[in-house]
Amino acid sequence: MAKRTASAKKQARAGARRAVRNRAARSEVKTLVVKARRSLTEAGSEAAPTTLEAVRALDRAAAKGILHSRNAARRKGRLAKQLAKVAVAAPPPAKGKKAPAPAAKPAAASRKK
Repeated sequence: MAKRTASAKKQARAGARRAVRNRAARSEVKTLVVKARRSLTEAGSEAAPTTLEAVRALDRAAAKGILHSRNAARRKGRLAKQLAKVAVAAPPPAKGKKAPAPAAKPAAASRKK
């Protein structure tokens, strides 16, 4: 049945506006998730920041109701799992010489009893 009442027509217009806005936000989230996945598979140095950016976008979309909260949580969990796997597989390379050992504490001169 077609929407005939004025309020139904108004709701249809509002729904169309929301759909356009939500589509743009959902597309942005998908793009960020794909970029994060790509950076995780390449195991580049930009894996963590891009993953963090994707997680933030997922949180934002869930908060606004664009994505279901559990859908966002599932996607975040998958990204976190991939990030952990990359972090374990490739520890950061050592830079230059070893750091010097910390200086020994002075004797009991600094302590007051």
